[in-house]
Amino acid sequence: MSLSTPKNTPENTLVKQGALKSHYTVLIVGGGQAGLSMSVCLQERGIDHLIFEKNTMMHSWKTQRWDSFTLVTPNWQCALPNHPYDGDDPKGFMKRDEIIGYLDRFAAKVKPPILESVSVEKITKSDDGHFVVLTTQGEFTAEQVVIASGGYLKPIIPRMAERIPETILQMHSNQYKNAQQLPEGGVLVVGSGQSGAQIAEDLHIDGKKVFLATGNAPRVARQYRGKDVVEWLDDMGYYQKTVDEHPLREGVRDNTNHYVTGRDGGREIDLRKFALEGMELFGLMENYQDGQFIFKPNLSDNLKAADDTYKNINARIDSHIEKNSISAPEEAPYEPVWEPKEERENLDLAASGITSIIWCIGFTPDFSWLDLPVFNGMGAPVHHRGVTNEAGLYFIGLPWLHTWGSGRFSGVATDAEYLTQYVQTFSASVKNQENANQTLPEVS
Repeated sequence: MSLSTPKNTPENTLVKQGALKSHYTVLIVGGGQAGLSMSVCLQERGIDHLIFEKNTMMHSWKTQRWDSFTLVTPNWQCALPNHPYDGDDPKGFMKRDEIIGYLDRFAAKVKPPILESVSVEKITKSDDGHFVVLTTQGEFTAEQVVIASGGYLKPIIPRMAERIPETILQMHSNQYKNAQQLPEGGVLVVGSGQSGAQIAEDLHIDGKKVFLATGNAPRVARQYRGKDVVEWLDDMGYYQKTVDEHPLREGVRDNTNHYVTGRDGGREIDLRKFALEGMELFGLMENYQDGQFIFKPNLSDNLKAADDTYKNINARIDSHIEKNSISAPEEAPYEPVWEPKEERENLDLAASGITSIIWCIGFTPDFSWLDLPVFNGMGAPVHHRGVTNEAGLYFIGLPWLHTWGSGRFSGVATDAEYLTQYVQTFSASVKNQENANQTLPEVS
């Protein structure tokens, strides 16, 4: 078949003209940090491969983060393959543009064989055991495939949004940049996970009237007893704990991330404090009907559950300090600064002055193009450390693929190294089988 190199793509980010093949040992889907981490490990072992990226490398980091976005984990945890944090503030939190710079420098080191602006439309397996990958650039085959497209693919916006008047601006968290995008008037932020809590804070700081529909997201302190909580948890071995060792086992993959921020050098987020300052808090948003937003009467429960997690983590740090006789300053226990006087189950759209809504309720995976039997009843891939039951098919970059850091800069290098060992072993077995077939005596 005839294959051509896509036009208008930087030469240093793709396979040069004439070098493109139709068959590879490994094909990788996704050109983010996970896909490029696999490329590093495969290059080190001389394993030929090609990456497909439907947009451009690190696309989501460059286009789907708001202007004031920062890491919520300290910079020292950034440990991509052969590319640790290279700035001068290891205990700080990189801002959006600094993160992009860090990733651009990583890509420049890797020089991956990648086709940008090429979408994968379908992956199947042929009778001879090869993977068949149909793309917008043509058909390719491979002995093995690595899915590195991530788990945050399809923004969730509930069907109730269709009933909200068209005069109300609606967007998902991945579209939000800053308060200047929004019209005059109040903003309803739906969801209090990491994105919802931080976007609500961003709007609140900008002087917007914010209404926040909370959920079951937990929270965590930023600093406790003299150190960042991430440092304590690292000392306690939490980030080395595998999904098999976690009390929730694979259920931990469905957990909502704790809300905290790295903004302005890092601080905790206390929704109760926002309420004191004029932000209006509600329970879980359940519906919109006849001009009314309808909420579950569970705001108090949501706030208490978040605080309970906060206090539980601090108590575990206290135990670690005591058990190991560590010298650390004492700290007074957290006391709530605000309590809701009542549970508000309704909010009138017209009377509230709300003119925009930001949906911060997450994403769902979308692997509809992967036509192979590797999914559970909820559409999530079934794997162990990224290795599926479909020989030669792997996943990387998913939350809690193996450890807490698997979907982050801190753990993807370990996962890539592990999967590359699998790839190398599988490739050797394929070659041994081919050699055995070639030396079989002719049957007369």
